[in-house]
Amino acid sequence: MTFPGSPPDASGSDAGGTRMLADFTIDPVEPGWYVVNDNVMGGRSEGGFSIEQGELRFAGRTNTDGGGFSSIRTESVQLDLSKYAGIRLRVKGDGRRYTWRLTTNARWRGQDVSYWADFDTDDGAWVTVDIPFSRFIPQFRGTRLDGPELDPAQITGMGLMIYDRLDGPFELQLASVHAY
Repeated sequence: MTFPGSPPDASGSDAGGTRMLADFTIDPVEPGWYVVNDNVMGGRSEGGFSIEQGELRFAGRTNTDGGGFSSIRTESVQLDLSKYAGIRLRVKGDGRRYTWRLTTNARWRGQDVSYWADFDTDDGAWVTVDIPFSRFIPQFRGTRLDGPELDPAQITGMGLMIYDRLDGPFELQLASVHAY
C-alpha cells in the first residue's frame, strides 16, 4: 500500500522532518480504516467513523458492561518509522482519554501484540499530540505485557480507540497522523 508523503523512491519525509501516515483529504482514504468494537467479546459499546471535509470523525457510545471499548484500525500496512521519534496527531476531542494503537509482527505466546499509548483531549479544542515511541506499552487484549518493546521499523497497523472505563458518548475528530 502506498502512503501519502512516501513516494516509492524517496525517503518519505515531509518538510520539517515529519512523514504523513494518514491523509483524509484524498479519495480513497489511505490507509483504509475499519471498526472493531467490544461486541467482538460480548460488549455493548457502539462506535464508528466517517470522513468529511478532510477529517476523520470517530464517535459513538461506550458501555462498560461487557467490555467498554470502541476502536478503528487501519488495514495492514508496512511502515519503517525507525528514523522518527514518535506519532503526531492533530485532534479535536471531547475531554475524554483516547489511545493510539500500533501493531508490529511481534508475538506473545503466538498471539499478536499491540502497543498502546494514551492521550488526553481538551473538550472542543484542536490540539497537537506528540506520542514518543517510548510511551507505547505492549498489550494483549487489554492486558499489559512486560515485552517485547515496540520496534518502529516493523509497523504493520495503526488505530484509535477509546477505553477509558467510562460509560457514555464520545467524539474525536482526527485531522492528521504523522511520524515526527
